[in-house]
Amino acid sequence: MTEQELLKTVQWKDLKSLNVKEIFIENSLTIPFFVLSITLAYFKQYLFALPFSAFFFLTGLRQVHNGFHHALGTSKFLTWLTLYLNSILMIVSIHAVKFNHLRHHKHCLSEEDYEGKSAKMTWYGAILYGPIHFFLIHKVTFQLGNAQYKKNLLLELMSICIFVGIVFYLQLNFLIYHISVMLIGEFLMAFFAVWTVHHHTHEHPQFARTQRSHWKNKITFNMFYHLEHHLFPAVPTIKLPELAKRIDQAFPKMEKKKTF
Repeated sequence: MTEQELLKTVQWKDLKSLNVKEIFIENSLTIPFFVLSITLAYFKQYLFALPFSAFFFLTGLRQVHNGFHHALGTSKFLTWLTLYLNSILMIVSIHAVKFNHLRHHKHCLSEEDYEGKSAKMTWYGAILYGPIHFFLIHKVTFQLGNAQYKKNLLLELMSICIFVGIVFYLQLNFLIYHISVMLIGEFLMAFFAVWTVHHHTHEHPQFARTQRSHWKNKITFNMFYHLEHHLFPAVPTIKLPELAKRIDQAFPKMEKKKTF
């Protein structure tokens, strides 16, 4: 089986569209976790806030990831606004992440794939590489991105600096907590978002790892259906379980490497 055979066999184009309920879910998924984490942190319940902060980070990744592939079901401006606001809340230029992620799809695990560099490392190497990955994606976007990407990058970085500056100047401890947790999440991206789904897949880079455990996919908000995403990047995350079923039915003997 080749990638082209799989793409021709599996029906997927009907999965691109979202109904009103699905659009609402994809665009509001982060809100309850953000509100709960911030509220608990405001009352200095940091330990209880931590899991909600982690889920906010994960659902934020899902939201912006769909935005990268125009899979939020919203207009171009609203998609841009989603990426911009999440940049401030997640303490990273999301348009820099987008630039490198789209290059990752085009040059998957090659020398030109800056996002995918940690896939070749050991698991602990990927964790240690995390801070370098964080700075590299901004540097690469500024060096290789077009004028629009550079404009968005600078706008987002400036907005983040203003937000962080105000928070620390006013000593808003609950937001200092939020910023700290988001930075830890960003520094772990090279491990969780790259290494876990791509290690030992270099012979066939487009056949990334995936997850078939129902409960593991529930608690990770379907973010580890990575094989499916690389083959059909236009399919929104909410439709990936159905896409996975179709792939399994069409190619029941297909080897699938597990994410975790």
